[in-house]
Amino acid sequence: MNGSVKLIAIEARHARPGDTLDFDVRFAADDAGTFTGHAAVFGERNSYNEIVKPGAFARTLASHHSRGTKPPMLWSHRTDEIVGVWTDIREDDTGLAVTGKLVTETARGKEAHALMQAGALTGLSIGFRARQQERGPNGLRILSEIELVEISLVALPAAAVG
Repeated sequence: MNGSVKLIAIEARHARPGDTLDFDVRFAADDAGTFTGHAAVFGERNSYNEIVKPGAFARTLASHHSRGTKPPMLWSHRTDEIVGVWTDIREDDTGLAVTGKLVTETARGKEAHALMQAGALTGLSIGFRARQQERGPNGLRILSEIELVEISLVALPAAAVG
């Protein structure tokens, strides 16, 4: 397993009008602060009546790759609180698979590490811009191309659907 902790469970959460998608993921960081999970899940409707289609991240991931960049790992979408780095971001059959490494030399990174190890920090949320979308039945927003801006660790993902 290469010293990382695998994703245990995942459940779709809210997408806010400000274009963030929250997902409840259960993971824990290993002693080095490495963790894996999914920052988005394909084909799951959220409470804002949106779904992400497979391939939605392909262009933004290719763009980051060509520039040698990755979106920042933030604490609760706060651009002044970087808590780590994403070592791998890719689409798989489930969604947007991520592997991250917390920077425990920062105060917030150290705090995130402790909270993950305790099982108290279990959420990921993406900040994005919808580049291509369509409407389905009952106003469903189908996101077919997303510009990934950032991926955040969140302490309190939006309330569960239902």
